[in-house]
Amino acid sequence: MKIETIRLRNFKAFRQVDLTDMPSFLVVVGANGAGKSTLFDVFGFLHDCLKGNVRSALDKRGRFREVLSRGCDPETDTILIEIQYRMEITGVERLVTYSVEIAERQGQPIVEREMLRYKRGRYGSPYHFLNFSRGEGYAITNEEDFDEPDEELKREDQKVAPDALAIKGLGQLERFKAANAFRQLIENWHVSDFHISAARGRKDASGDSEHLSESGDNLPLVARSLHEQHPQLFQRILDTMARRVPGVSSVEPKLMDDGYLTLRFQDGSFKTPFLDRYVSDGTIKMFAYLVLLHDPKPHPLLCVEEPENQLYPQLMGELAEEFRSYANRGGQVFVSTHSPDFLNAIELEEACWLVKRDGCTEIHRAKDNAQIAAYMAEGDQLGYLWKQGFFDGVDPA
Repeated sequence: MKIETIRLRNFKAFRQVDLTDMPSFLVVVGANGAGKSTLFDVFGFLHDCLKGNVRSALDKRGRFREVLSRGCDPETDTILIEIQYRMEITGVERLVTYSVEIAERQGQPIVEREMLRYKRGRYGSPYHFLNFSRGEGYAITNEEDFDEPDEELKREDQKVAPDALAIKGLGQLERFKAANAFRQLIENWHVSDFHISAARGRKDASGDSEHLSESGDNLPLVARSLHEQHPQLFQRILDTMARRVPGVSSVEPKLMDDGYLTLRFQDGSFKTPFLDRYVSDGTIKMFAYLVLLHDPKPHPLLCVEEPENQLYPQLMGELAEEFRSYANRGGQVFVSTHSPDFLNAIELEEACWLVKRDGCTEIHRAKDNAQIAAYMAEGDQLGYLWKQGFFDGVDPA
C-alpha cells in the first residue's frame, strides 16, 4: 500500500491542506512551530483512535477544541482527515479513499462521518463500501464480487459507539475486505518517538522482539532476534556500524548466559573492547536506526522526526540513502529534518517545506518551484538552496 494524498481540514495548524502525488520517500523541512510534528501527528492520531476511541485520542491532545484549528467554531465546524492510498484488490491496483470527520456535539466528541470508497471498475463514481455517521451505517460484505451489479452487493447494517471508528470493529472481520486492510495498515504504522535513555541498557527479556518500538525500549530484544533469526542481515548492520562510527573498527555480538545480547565495540586505539552501555548516544542511535531500517518486514509507513540529532553531520547522506532503500523495499517513509546535509542527499520530488502564515500552515513542494527545479537540473543540491534562502517563507521571521 502507498499513500498518495492527504487532505486535512481544521486539524490544528492545518486549516486547509492537500498534499498530493506523494512519493515513497518524503522529507519535510520548516521552522520550529511550522507544523512538522503536527503533520506526523495525523498518523499518530488515527493510530490512537484505532487503539482506543476518538475521545481518548482527543483527550491525549488537549480535547477537541485544542485539536480544532484556531478561528473555527467548535459548535459547527468539524475536523476532516482524508487519505487516498493504492492497494491491490482482486489482482487490480485500486485507489482507495478513507475519510473521517470528527465533531463535538453537546460537549461530546463524535464521528460525524466515516467513509471508505473506491471504484469497482475503470469508469464511474467510487462506490462506498463503508459509510457511517454518528455510530450508525453499513458495510459491504461481498465487495470483491466485481461481476455483480451494484444493486446485488450485500449491505450489512451495523451500529458502533458514536465516538468509535467503524473500521476498528469491522476491520477485525475478514468479510469486510477494505476495512480489514485499512485497519491493518494503520496498526502497522510506525511513528518514531525514539529516546536514547529507553534504548540504552539491559531490559527484561519480554515484549515484542519482531519490530523496534516507537521509543526504542525493546532494542536489545530486537537485536537478539535479528542475531538469531537473520544472522547475515545482522552482520550487515554491524559492518555498517564499523564503517560509519568514527573510531570503531569492529562490532562483535556476544550472547550472555541469561539470553541478553551484548555488543562489544573495538576501538582502534585500545586493545580491550568496550560494551554497548559505555558507547555514545550517537552510536546507540545509529545502531537503533539501522535495526529499524533493516527490518525484514518493513512497516507500511515510517515517520521519523529529526534523525540528525546526536549524529555526525557527515553521516547524513548515508542515512538518507538507508531511508530511501527502506522505502524502495515497500515501506513508505516520511522524515522531518533541520539538517542541510541530510537535505543535500534528497531528490527534487522527495522534498517539501512548511510555512506558517497567520497561524495556518501551508505545504510547498520543491518540484513545483521552477527556480529550485532549474538549479537542481544544473547540479545544485537542496540543502545548499535551503541555506541560501530559496525555500520561500521557510525561515523564521
